[in-house]
Order: sequence, then C-alpha cells, then structure tokens
Amino acid sequence: MPKDNLPAKPSSAHDIDAFLNKAAKVPTLAQAKGRLIFAIDATMSRQPTWNRATEIQTHMFAVAQSIGGLAVQLVFFRGAGEFHASDWTASASVLGRRMRDVTCRAGFTQLNRVLAHAAQEASHTKVGALVYVGDAFEESADQATGEAGRLALLGVPAFMFHEGEDPNAAAVFQEIARLTKGVYARFDSGAAKQLRDLLTAAAIYATGGAVALREHAQKKGGDVLRLANRMSGK
Repeated sequence: MPKDNLPAKPSSAHDIDAFLNKAAKVPTLAQAKGRLIFAIDATMSRQPTWNRATEIQTHMFAVAQSIGGLAVQLVFFRGAGEFHASDWTASASVLGRRMRDVTCRAGFTQLNRVLAHAAQEASHTKVGALVYVGDAFEESADQATGEAGRLALLGVPAFMFHEGEDPNAAAVFQEIARLTKGVYARFDSGAAKQLRDLLTAAAIYATGGAVALREHAQKKGGDVLRLANRMSGK
C-alpha cells in the first residue's frame, strides 16, 4: 500500500474514546424527542437577522438537548420564487453549516408556502412547532388563515417572530398565531439576546411541551415568561 494512503498517526485509545463520547452526546433523528420547523424570510432585508439566527441556533439546540433532544428542518425563501426545505437534522453544527451557506436575495415573501409545507410535513410526522422569523407580508391574507387552519387541525402551534413594525405583517402574523394556538412576538433588529431567548423557548416547547416551557419561563422571566403566558391564555 502506498505511504500516502496511510494515516499520519494512528489514533490512540484515548482519542477513540473521546470521539465516541462526543458522538454519543449528539442525538440521532430517532432519539430526538421533538421536531421543529425553523423558517426564515431570506429576502434581502433579512440578512442581518439571518446572521444573528445562525449564531443563536447552537444555543437553541443545546438547551433543547438537555431535555431530550431536538430535530430541526431549515426552511427559507428568497429571490424570484426560490423555496428550500432541508432534511431533518439533530445536529447543531450541521444546521449551522447549512445556514452559513445561505445568502439573502431580493424577492417577495412566501409565508403561505411555508405554512402549506409545514402542514404537509406534519401530516407525515409529528411536528412540535413551526418557528417563523420575518418582517413583511405581501400575499393573500385569506390564504394565510386557511393554511393556518390546516396547521391548527394538525396540532402545530406557530411561533411568529416579527422584526420591525409593518402593520400588515403584524395583523397576519397575529392571526396565524391565534388560529394555531401559538404566539406572536415582536423583537428589535438589534436584540440578539431577545431573539435567542424566544427561539430557545420555541425549541423547548417543541421538545418538552407546555410544561417544559412553563418551567423554563419561570426561571428566565421577561419576554420568555410573557410568551409562555400568551400560550397558556394568561
């Protein structure tokens, strides 16, 4: 065998044990306790928030993993009708690589397509929650409520995170949250910690349900507690 094909240095027993221990801490899809669809508007105005969400998602996974593990599907739209849905993954690093490979492009919103896709996924496998991050809405509001109704029948709450102050988007996002028994929350463009807390709360709900979210919210307080209260109707 040519020397070029040989490993530069044989792996020690310690190295192998360390690798196996690290791998054992990453849940497989079969082991993941919850599933969450993470959908983001990737039209041009969204690049700053996309970058923040890419940095934050590792924390979201870590917290969810502590209560049972989470599988995530990344969904985004951009440009002239581009729409992408990734495979499910239970790995924060895999999701992070996928997100870092995406650049935002000018285009129109496709929230209705996101809702229809989420309903399609939920008809095949249990989906704990849909998370949507966006700042605008340029589609049919009637269609949006119809798709939200399908999600409601499938038991999938929508966490609608709204950046900015577009009143049209606010009205539609709030109605989607109401119909699906989810939650609408507005955050500031510079509030990375706020977005992290809200995304983590959604991941906890998808993994452990209302009880897990309530326990987490009691510890965190602030926006997370307000979000949990809205989901429980308080």
